[in-house]
Amino acid sequence: MQRFGLVLLGCLCVSSIWAQSSPDTSKQAEKISQQVAQHQAEVQHLQQDLSQQESASQQAAEKLQQQDRAIAELRKQLQAAKEVSKAPQAGH
Repeated sequence: MQRFGLVLLGCLCVSSIWAQSSPDTSKQAEKISQQVAQHQAEVQHLQQDLSQQESASQQAAEKLQQQDRAIAELRKQLQAAKEVSKAPQAGH
């Protein structure tokens, strides 16, 4: 019976300590929850920025490819014009 009393007394002490630390634990949990929410919002913002940058990069790459094709076409036309000017003219 004495052991039961000691166990009961121990449980009461633990519950008393738990009750005292519960507001602190609750505050810590709330603070951590707020930090997690802030970090999630920051991650979402960074993901949106990354998506926008990737889109801009892809558009820039497509524009460069178009310019490369235009340059290649102009070089081709220039080469054709040079060949025409080098060819002997008929009738002269």
